[in-house]
Amino acid sequence: MKSKTRDRLTKFWRWIRPLLVVVVVMTSFRSAVADWNDVPTGSMNPTILEGDRILVNKLAFDLKVPYTTWRLARWDTPRRGDIVVFDSPADGKRLVKRVVGLPGDSLELQNERLLVNGQAATYEFDDLQSSTLLGQETVAGRTHAMQILPSIRAMRTFGPVTVPAGHYFMMGDNRDNSFDSRYFGPVPMENILGRGTAVILSVNSLDRYQPRWGRFFTKLK
Repeated sequence: MKSKTRDRLTKFWRWIRPLLVVVVVMTSFRSAVADWNDVPTGSMNPTILEGDRILVNKLAFDLKVPYTTWRLARWDTPRRGDIVVFDSPADGKRLVKRVVGLPGDSLELQNERLLVNGQAATYEFDDLQSSTLLGQETVAGRTHAMQILPSIRAMRTFGPVTVPAGHYFMMGDNRDNSFDSRYFGPVPMENILGRGTAVILSVNSLDRYQPRWGRFFTKLK
C-alpha cells in the first residue's frame, strides 16, 4: 500500500514539476523584468483609457530581487513627464500617474496652471465636448495630452510645495479627476515599480468589452 502511494506521489511530482517551473519563471519575470497593468479608472484620460492594459518596464530604473523590493542595482531614475506605476503611499494600491515633480523641485498649481520651479507650463486647448476640455500641457520641454473637467469639484490650486529628496510628485492627466500626490503627497522611489511604455491591448467596458483595435500596441507619451 505504501509502495503504491509513493508511486502515485512520484508520478504526480513528475507531472507537476514542469508546471511549477513555468509558474516560477513567469512570475519572477513579471515581478522583476516586465509586467502588464490593467487600468480600471479614468484618472489618466485621455492618455490612458479605462480598459487599457499597459506594458510596464520594471527594468527601466533598477533591478530588484523577484517578489521583493530589495534593489540589487540602479541605473536610472524617473524623469519629469514619465508615466510610472507605483504603490500608493496612502493605501498601497497600485496606481499609474505621470511624474511632474523631481526631488528638490518647487511645485505649484494656480487655477489649473502648473508651475515647476517658478516656470509656468504652457497649454493649448482645442476641444470642448460635454464639459470636458481636451488639450496639451508642456512642462520643461515635454508635451503630453491632458483634460480638465470644469464642472466638477477638484483641487485646482495648491502649493507651493518642495519635493523631498528621493521622492517624486505624481499627477494624473485627467487633472480634475485624479487621486494623486496633491492628496497623498510625494511618492518614495522605493514605491515606484517601473515605467509605463505602451498600451498592449484595450477593451471598451461600456460597449460589451469590444476591442479598441486602434489602441493595441501604441506607445505611451
